[in-house]
Amino acid sequence: MTLARKKLLVVGSTLGCYGGMEAFMITVAEAAGNWPEYEVRLCFKLVNGQQEEPNLVKAANAVCEHVSFVKSNSKELFRLIKWADALHVQNTPPDVIFLARALSKKVFLTVHNWRRTDLGLHSLLWKFSVKLAHRRWFNSKFVWETWEPGKKSMRSDAFPTVSNLPEGWHPPELRKGFLFIGRWINNKGIEEILKAYAQNKFDSSEWPLTILGDGPLRPQVEELIRELGLDDIITPGFVDVDAKKKYLTSAKWLLAPANTKEDLGLTPIEARSVGVPSIVTRDGGLPEAGGPSAIIAEPGNVNDLAKCMKLATEMKETDYLKRSRLAKSSLTDFLRPLEFYREAYQN
Repeated sequence: MTLARKKLLVVGSTLGCYGGMEAFMITVAEAAGNWPEYEVRLCFKLVNGQQEEPNLVKAANAVCEHVSFVKSNSKELFRLIKWADALHVQNTPPDVIFLARALSKKVFLTVHNWRRTDLGLHSLLWKFSVKLAHRRWFNSKFVWETWEPGKKSMRSDAFPTVSNLPEGWHPPELRKGFLFIGRWINNKGIEEILKAYAQNKFDSSEWPLTILGDGPLRPQVEELIRELGLDDIITPGFVDVDAKKKYLTSAKWLLAPANTKEDLGLTPIEARSVGVPSIVTRDGGLPEAGGPSAIIAEPGNVNDLAKCMKLATEMKETDYLKRSRLAKSSLTDFLRPLEFYREAYQN
């Protein structure tokens, strides 16, 4: 006799573009789709005024047969929640969680963002939404502490939410320079990187600086590069997955000096997966993402970042090799395999 499969709905709010949370949802849906005890549907709840972008639609449809893009409080969202036996919800959408609990559905919650503590109605609704979940997982200890300061619930845990990480190993003696990967927006530390790099007067042939990505800060960044006389800075813009991996594996150090209360920070984890250590700031979840091999600077402090970068360039090769190996090996205890979710849904 064949047992009926459990109906699992992976659901979360989205701006319609392909980002870290969307990649995580797709990864979970793909994995669960291969578990014979589950029937899986994937639902993206569009933020008001937003539309799904083609790259997100393509990525989702490639791994899941049933993909929906719905509006908040819509009939389609209600039908999907009613269909499900269990929901894996991203962040804390009250319309999803309240309805799911009212319909006696099992709710598993992944919280990607630290809690904003204003006294508005939304903040109160999010606070109660989190408490309604049967199990809740926060993507860093920093995020967890903002939601559950002090004593932690037995139903809660903290560990990173990551998707497909790059693989490979480039010989450390052949790696060169510093690498930044990310959107060119305020408080990501791009200006601090440029000023710290100029302050150290690094030889660009031995210690090149590459800044991947693009964004609204491009005019200011380009102007600062001119002002500092950093003509040798490499700025390829956005690159595809293969090119990104090549830049990452061949870099000596990954730079992630944000000053934004980062929830976690994916790029230091990606760097660790290929044995590249990071220089991160003491900002939000970044020290967790950087791990025990990271060098930590104070956020927004150009002089401190410059000292850390100088320390990295003066490190003995034997010491660097130890950090490189530690960056990769320490991920074993930091990450959770996708089978973790399979067991959690069953229990």
